[in-house]
Amino acid sequence: MKKFLPCLLGAVLAASAHSVYAEDQTVNVGVVVSATGPAASLGIAERNTVALLPRQIGETKVNYTILDDATDATQAVRNMRKLISENNADVIIGTTATPGSLAMVDVAAEKKIPMISLAASAGIVEPVEGARTWSFKTPQNDVLMAAALVHAMEKAGISKLGFIGFSDAYGQNWLKETKNALQGKKIEIVATESYARPDTSVTGQVLKLLAAKPDAILIAGSGTAAALPQRELKQRGFKGQIYQTHGAGNGEFLKMCGNACEGLILPAGPILVADQLPADNPMRATGLDYTQKYEAQYGKGSVSGFGGHMNDAGALVAAAIPKALAGGAKPGTDGFRQALRDALENSKDVVGVHGVFNMSAKDHSGLDDRARVLLRVKNGHWEFAQDLN
Repeated sequence: MKKFLPCLLGAVLAASAHSVYAEDQTVNVGVVVSATGPAASLGIAERNTVALLPRQIGETKVNYTILDDATDATQAVRNMRKLISENNADVIIGTTATPGSLAMVDVAAEKKIPMISLAASAGIVEPVEGARTWSFKTPQNDVLMAAALVHAMEKAGISKLGFIGFSDAYGQNWLKETKNALQGKKIEIVATESYARPDTSVTGQVLKLLAAKPDAILIAGSGTAAALPQRELKQRGFKGQIYQTHGAGNGEFLKMCGNACEGLILPAGPILVADQLPADNPMRATGLDYTQKYEAQYGKGSVSGFGGHMNDAGALVAAAIPKALAGGAKPGTDGFRQALRDALENSKDVVGVHGVFNMSAKDHSGLDDRARVLLRVKNGHWEFAQDLN
C-alpha cells in the first residue's frame, strides 16, 4: 500500500505578490477506495491512479491520502470521518462501491465537504437536493447506460429478457432503470434474480432464469463478481445474448470470465477502447494519454475503466481548485470547502477519459451520450461495436 501513497512535496513556498502564504497553499484530498474485499478489482485500479494525479496546480500543492474500506460501507464512513478530522481534507474522492458511497453522502452534508464518488448509482447524486448538494460522481449514471443497452436489444430483436443483479443498491437501481428504459418497448422482463457480491454460487438463480426461456439475460454486477452468473449461464448451455453493465468493464473481469465472456455486450466509458475511437472524439486523446501513463507504471493491458473514474475525479478537482482559490478562501477552511463545492458544481467542458463533464445545480454527474460506447468481447478483448453504436 505504501508505494501508492504520495508524499507531501517540497519545502515551503515563498510568499509573493501573486500567491498567498505557503502554509495556506496545500489542498488536502482524502481518498477512500475498496482496495480489498469483493470490489478490489475495481478499487485497486482507482488506488493506482492516484499516483498519476497532479501534485501541483499553479503554485498550489495537492496532497492525497488514501484509505482502504475493504468494500465495507461502515468502514467507508469511518475512513471519511478520519480523513476530515485528522487530515483536514478539503474534498473527498470515493468510494468504489455504491453502498459505501451512499453511506458517505450524509457525512459530506454533515461536515459540509464536497465528495466525488467513484460509484455508478444515480442515487448518489439524484435528486440534487438536501445532502446530495455536496455529492458528485464521475461514473456514468445507470440510466445513460441502460438506454444504450435497450437500444442494442431492440436492434437484436430481443422480446424476452431475464435479469440477475447484485442484491444491493447497484443491482436494485439497475433493475429499476432497465424497467424504465423498457417502457413502451416490445421487450418483457420474464424473470428477475439477485445474488450477493461475495457469493460463490448462483446455480439456483440461473436455473430459474433458464426456466423462463428468455432470449437474452442482463447481468447487473461489477468487477470479478459479475463473472459468476456469466460463467454459470454458459456452463448451463444458455445460447441467447448476454449483456453486462459498465460495472464489468475491467481486465480482471475478462480474466475471471475467460471463454464464457465471448460475444457478451456491454456499455462502457470510451477509455476501454481509446485507440479504436474516431480521431475527432475528444476522449481519444485523453484516453490514450492516461493509458500510456498507467500502463507504463503498472504493465501493458492493465488499464481499466475504474481507474479512469479516479482520473476524471482528479481532473475535476484540478479544474475546481483555481476557481475556489480565486474567491480568497484558504485551503483547510470551511470557506474553501464551500468554494470548492461551488466550483465543482459549475464545472464546464472538463474533458476526462470517460466523457466531457458539464455540471450544474441540477446535475452533479454532468455527462452526456459521449460518455458511453457499446462494446463486444471478441477473442478475449474489448471491441468497439460499430454496428451497435
